[in-house]
Amino acid sequence: MSDTDTRAGTTAVTDTDDKPLLKVEGLVKHFPIKKGLLQRQTGAVKAVDGIDFEVRRGETLGVVGESGCGKSTMGRLITRLLEPSGGKVEFDGTDITHLDTGGMRPFRRDIQMIFQDPYGSLNPRHTIGSIVSAPFRLQNVEPEGGVKKEVQRLLELVGLSPEHYNRYPHEFSGGQRQRIGIARALALKPRMVVADEPVSALDVSIQAQVVNLMDDLQDELGLTYVIIAHDLSVVRHVSDRIAVMYLGKIVELADGAELYKAPMHPYTKALLSAVPIPDPKRRHQKSERILLKGDVPSPIAPPSGCRFHTRCWKATEICKTTEPPLLEVRPGRQVACHHPENAEDQAPQDTVLLTAAKEAAELVPEASATASAKTEPAGTAESSGTVESVAQAEPVEKTEPVEKAEAAAKAKVAEKTEPVEKTEPAEKAEAAEKTEPVEKAKVAEKTEPVEKAEAAAKAEAAEKTEPAAKAEAAEKAEAPESDGK
Repeated sequence: MSDTDTRAGTTAVTDTDDKPLLKVEGLVKHFPIKKGLLQRQTGAVKAVDGIDFEVRRGETLGVVGESGCGKSTMGRLITRLLEPSGGKVEFDGTDITHLDTGGMRPFRRDIQMIFQDPYGSLNPRHTIGSIVSAPFRLQNVEPEGGVKKEVQRLLELVGLSPEHYNRYPHEFSGGQRQRIGIARALALKPRMVVADEPVSALDVSIQAQVVNLMDDLQDELGLTYVIIAHDLSVVRHVSDRIAVMYLGKIVELADGAELYKAPMHPYTKALLSAVPIPDPKRRHQKSERILLKGDVPSPIAPPSGCRFHTRCWKATEICKTTEPPLLEVRPGRQVACHHPENAEDQAPQDTVLLTAAKEAAELVPEASATASAKTEPAGTAESSGTVESVAQAEPVEKTEPVEKAEAAAKAKVAEKTEPVEKTEPAEKAEAAEKTEPVEKAKVAEKTEPVEKAEAAAKAEAAEKTEPAAKAEAAEKAEAPESDGK
């Protein structure tokens, strides 16, 4: 073979490897709702409503989402166990969307499925040998060494004893039954395996065994996986890329590590915030959990525009009217959102929201400063030397004896003109003596009871007369103090 032929062959292989093994475009599945004697269609359940994605050779694509979002329906559509209502499914460059049973027979060898329920997916009347060897009979394949020998090899491959060949499903636990289902899916050496919730019905300890088994088989056989699950920790462990579904739509598709590190769709962010962290030492690393308002809308009548806008905290008017397409915002990162998280190129509507939030944040410190100026402590008011500041700093809810005591102290300050024998209340009110007597009387009228205001008025009249009259007025002002006590 010449160098040219070698390079051509290498190029051909490279081109084939670059092509996706599975390509889905606009896939739709609507289940009709029929009522009445004539069974007329009155509506449809829009289980899958236009999704696009690709699966590369040898990778694991994880599909996550809450119950009822269309994950399992999507898995049955790409394996052609269900007939699509619309869209296109290509496997290795061949359109298999509307192939009949005979046309799909050759592709059944390459596309297999692991079902969710290990108890309901195995026929209880058949032995394990009969169940695992069923693909050989249906495809008219005679494995080398015989069917029984190949079945026993498959059982040993998934961690079961070859002696289980003649036993029945009810004799096995849930984890062992799921291993039998995996052995059946691998019988014809498929190129792609769709696993629908492969570990959801199993105990946590058994889940780890099955997941590790699937990883080992992928490395050994070069399998391509599409793993459907609602357990985000399992998907994170096994997936290369992750697609997030909500109400029949893919809202985000990204590399697994990037998606968990910085989710861009609000629904993905809320979904990841619900993942528990069992290690108490790492719980402080977890962000605050996001609680979504309301319930998931009905797939019979999904909301207009973005289907998540009824529960989204970033929703604006455009979200209610325009459905966001699944666009690539950066290499390998696709998001269907008008206002994605952590996006460098924010939409105009989102920019307005961010600006408004920034202005509101700037107003908060100003309001706090104004409030603190109105309620500054009494010590600050004393240093300012104004009676009005002292009056504003006094507590509002004072008891009656305290008010009377303060009134008496102010009256004593009014009669004493020399700094001889100053009491502690008089020292505090020394700064107040520098103001005019008229201001003292006004403050007293505002803060003291009616009888104290009259005494202050008398003190004002007395101060306008001779010094002897001032002393006499001060003595009269002391009379209410003794009465109050």
